[in-house]
Amino acid sequence: MYKGQHERRDRLVKERHHDTYKGRRKCASATLCMNCDAIFVDGRWTWIKGVESIKKTVCPACRRIKDNYPAGQIEISGSFFERHQHELLNLIRNREKQEKEQHPMERIMDIGADKGYAMITTTGVHLARRIGEALAHSYQGELDFQYGDAEKTIRVSWKR
Repeated sequence: MYKGQHERRDRLVKERHHDTYKGRRKCASATLCMNCDAIFVDGRWTWIKGVESIKKTVCPACRRIKDNYPAGQIEISGSFFERHQHELLNLIRNREKQEKEQHPMERIMDIGADKGYAMITTTGVHLARRIGEALAHSYQGELDFQYGDAEKTIRVSWKR
């Protein structure tokens, strides 16, 4: 290369993956969700009581529920589910309760159960994965995860 010439450097530009349910900017501190009463404080959504809200909005989980656009799907199948449906659904609801106490954006949207099959949808990928792991830990069986959309969605399947 000669003196004064600039070296050309090609570079890959990474595409930004946009998540519609995650705001471009953080909410103002002490923002209250008008639907579920979760409050945005110190950079995260929480269930803290006694904080006076400055602003009101609809949180990402409530928007997902309204739009019926789940981040997680858990598919449960097999004869074991048919025989133990009540017990398994209790485990799933208990796991959601535990998760939701610490993470208000992780909720079950819907539970559709039929003979030998269930489809559970969630507002977050973490809850879906943890439900799958709880099923596998408690009842063994076959567990599979498939992430999609740059790991913003997950499909969990468990059967036994």
